[in-house]
Amino acid sequence: MRKKIVAGNWKMNNGLNQTTSLINELKELDFYRDVSVMISPAFPFLKTAIDLVNNSSIEVISQNVHQKKQGAYTGEVSVEMLKSIGINKTLIGHSERRVYSNENDTVLLEKVELALSNDLDIIFCFGEELFERKSNNHFQVVKNQLENTVLKLDRHLWRKIVLAYEPIWAIGTGETATPEQAQEMHEFIRKCILESYDKTTSENVSILYGGSIKPSNAT
Repeated sequence: MRKKIVAGNWKMNNGLNQTTSLINELKELDFYRDVSVMISPAFPFLKTAIDLVNNSSIEVISQNVHQKKQGAYTGEVSVEMLKSIGINKTLIGHSERRVYSNENDTVLLEKVELALSNDLDIIFCFGEELFERKSNNHFQVVKNQLENTVLKLDRHLWRKIVLAYEPIWAIGTGETATPEQAQEMHEFIRKCILESYDKTTSENVSILYGGSIKPSNAT
């Protein structure tokens, strides 16, 4: 049975004091046992966050990781660096990385393969832009994104993968996909996985929705 996941990406927000305060507040909450809670603070505070969530059900994950093991890549963070401080999962493919850092499918596949081969689980993000949905091309766009990346992987690696469908037009815009739109896409994603692998793989993978989620619409 798939476990429910609630993940918060804090992006380039919250300094040390805010990060500490937010985590302490989260630790006071009584989360359902069948829900996995994940937070993704900024890089400088990952180790602090890990220490703070000790003995709680909250998991700290990374917002990104580089596609090379090491080297002259100023400002980047490697898989080994993340693992060395206790990080076991990272986001890959967030739309803001795709747009602002020009990360294409080739780069993302490199990241995915390096992370998984070093026991760093991933939450793989993908989704269409508004013009692609309005032109009724959103299903093909999503299929292409998956076929060029995670659907190239061996089946046994899918136990280390969570998918996050995040329509770009709904990220930070105040616009939100309707439950029907999100569910329709999730069903399509499972169909793509089924066609590439098998029913078990398709049914077992967790698929998240991301895009302008707030208490009033998180049903």
